[in-house]
Amino acid sequence: MTNEEMRALLKDKKRIVIKVGSASITHAKTGGLYLSKIEKLVRVISDLNGEGKDVILVSSGAIATGRQTLGIHRRPRTMEEKQAFAAVGQARLMMTYQKLFSEYGVIAAQVLLTRNVMLIPESCSNTRNTFEELLNLGTVPVVNENDTISTSEINQVETFGDNDQLAAIVGAVVNADLVILLSDIDGLFTDDPHENPEAEFIPFIPEINERILDMGKSKSGSNVGTGGMSAKLAAARIATDSGADMVIAKFTGAEVISDILEGKNIGTLFAAHKNKDFDLMEYVGQNE
Repeated sequence: MTNEEMRALLKDKKRIVIKVGSASITHAKTGGLYLSKIEKLVRVISDLNGEGKDVILVSSGAIATGRQTLGIHRRPRTMEEKQAFAAVGQARLMMTYQKLFSEYGVIAAQVLLTRNVMLIPESCSNTRNTFEELLNLGTVPVVNENDTISTSEINQVETFGDNDQLAAIVGAVVNADLVILLSDIDGLFTDDPHENPEAEFIPFIPEINERILDMGKSKSGSNVGTGGMSAKLAAARIATDSGADMVIAKFTGAEVISDILEGKNIGTLFAAHKNKDFDLMEYVGQNE
């Protein structure tokens, strides 16, 4: 199928995982929550919930929010500080989501996960059952890595990759048919567009192969182009192999979600290609 044909089908997706990064929901200078952006995000998700779609929100931002809440205007210096900031920030973040969702008559539920949970079959099954029940009850689960006890993500080890891979893993657990990663990048380029003016944007990836994976292996510290794409491509592999389409797009505002579901040519669309040998435990275990 072509890019246009694939995008035309996005409006019919029933179970959707949406991931937003820290930069998308906090003010750059202060780290404080960007309330107007979050409110619009909640409104769009509430509309999708009202349409009868199952929506799971994967949200970063706990550490930045905790630092701002505590009035500390510097980066955390120790692992203990980071985890303490996360404990304070996650509570503030969830309180904000619950308040805003309630204004639209939607109940938000908090789910905190660690990689180790996904490596234990019984725990993974219990997680799946919890998500299913929360969705059956009409809630919007709000997911984050449990930074208060997990050191992998805040050490910047590519485990859940700033929640990119977490979103794809959640999608695999709940059998989602669409995963949307919203970040500060437009999508996948043939090269870093900041360094190579001839870099071309890639709107559609029908199948992830070694050539595509290689685009994410250089300059992983960058946030644009191929730099910073390694975790997102790993997430795309998990999502598409588990049977979900995935879109990477820039979070210019919550309306981008509606635009994607309306089939507009926004971001990079990775087409699902269900792998009959897909094993979630194997994918998660590769990052130990």
